[in-house]
Amino acid sequence: MISTFIQSLKKTPKGLFNPWFHKDEENDLQSNAPGIRRNQLELYLAERQQRAKYLCIAEALGYQGGHFTGIAMTSERILLGHQAEKYGVLPEHVFKGNNPQRTSRPDLIGKGMSEPTATIMWGAIVELGIDPYEVVLWNAVPWHPYNPKKGLLSNRTPLQGEMEAGLKHLKTFIGLFENVNVVAVGRKCEQSLTELNIAHTGVRHPANGGASRFREQMAQLTVSS
Repeated sequence: MISTFIQSLKKTPKGLFNPWFHKDEENDLQSNAPGIRRNQLELYLAERQQRAKYLCIAEALGYQGGHFTGIAMTSERILLGHQAEKYGVLPEHVFKGNNPQRTSRPDLIGKGMSEPTATIMWGAIVELGIDPYEVVLWNAVPWHPYNPKKGLLSNRTPLQGEMEAGLKHLKTFIGLFENVNVVAVGRKCEQSLTELNIAHTGVRHPANGGASRFREQMAQLTVSS
């Protein structure tokens, strides 16, 4: 079921990068990078399918996160173990069934891409003592919106049509899990879930000064559920 879901993501709206089926010709390290990202996503989801309690869904994939790992709100720096000492986030918190791999060229950033949202999200999970296998991270727009003038190493706000294109996949994604609390990380995702008539709890997006409020709301959510 998970592999079928991942295959369903192949058709990509114009102007978006698909990390599981597109090769970043300029920035990918190896030719099979999309396959690596597909495998990492499948492992990540499969290891949580029977354990998940929370689905945390944000707006869209970012170039410092899922663009190179294949996993929403998860950076290469986490997968490579470079955030263990400072934040307590270990590669095995993400998945255990295989050795994590980077797909970006090492000369871009030696320790791998680092995404602020990913760092705050995973740091909060560890800090709050939440079992990382009870949390699944995803995006309302599963692909990466980038600025064509700046290239693939950039982010932009998804267009309305791109948000709408993600709705079908969002509904299918949520259907992979049973008896879960759906958490909208940010207002854009709240809009998508409301449009799908899916019950959810909204929390502040951790970016742009929202980290403290985000942690507070996550703590409240896990205590009350």
